[in-house]
Amino acid sequence: MESDPTNHCSVSLERHWVDREGVRLHVRAAGPEDGPLVVLLHGFPEFWYGWRRQIPALAAAGHRVVVPDQRGYNHSDAPRAVAAYDLDRLVDDVCAVVDATGRARASVVGHDWGAMVAWHLAHARPERLRRLAVLNVPHPHVFRDTLRTSPTQLLRSTYALFFQVPGLPEWLLGRNDGQGLATMLRWSGRPDTFADADLAAYRRAWRRPGRLRGMLNWYRAAGRRALRSTPPSGAVDVPALVVWGAQDIALSRQMAAPSAAMCADGRLRIIDDATHWVQHDAPATVNRLLLGHLEA
Repeated sequence: MESDPTNHCSVSLERHWVDREGVRLHVRAAGPEDGPLVVLLHGFPEFWYGWRRQIPALAAAGHRVVVPDQRGYNHSDAPRAVAAYDLDRLVDDVCAVVDATGRARASVVGHDWGAMVAWHLAHARPERLRRLAVLNVPHPHVFRDTLRTSPTQLLRSTYALFFQVPGLPEWLLGRNDGQGLATMLRWSGRPDTFADADLAAYRRAWRRPGRLRGMLNWYRAAGRRALRSTPPSGAVDVPALVVWGAQDIALSRQMAAPSAAMCADGRLRIIDDATHWVQHDAPATVNRLLLGHLEA
């Protein structure tokens, strides 16, 4: 076990590496090795550290908690090619992380892009899932339908179009040691969502060579995928929990209930005073909801 300046968790964290088809993934883990397996998937522009308030609670409850830096982020490899970030490859990364634990299945919790990977995993590889929890990201079919019918949501999502431009977003968001990304986080959350120490940890991850490009390539790969395929529309068959911070400025609350309805056994919990960064804004509530769902 190595020391890590971003380890602000109140629990001992292990460090592991998982290799898959030439991409090396950095993974943190906690909790008893024989406990029920839970994989936490972060989103943009975070890394494993975005789950620091959930890891101790889940581990203390007896779960084996595994938290990868997804490809393109922090210590994990960041391939140059946009195609390396297609959702199918991201799902395969999660399966490789589960395989590395010696398990066949896991419960998966995702936020932001991590939630989109989790939704896709539930459709593409349902046999690998025990339970699913998604935070503040709609089901992909619901998202596409909403973009087609809601000018307000379309306007809220225009930043993703800007991210399709090669090179310019990396420069704009990364200049002045990631000030653009830091401003985005502060603007989209509550005044107390991200402390200075949190932003310092994120900046260390963002300044690693190639990571800004890798992070933005998730959006570029999704844009290309949207041009050639249609999101799955069938029901999610594993028990699912949708948690939604109602003050999300990028993703409308109107997509939350239809997303839960895409699940054969789905539950929705709205947290009225939380933003898109719901696990940061309301950690005790999110932890309670996750534990109730995972242990049901």
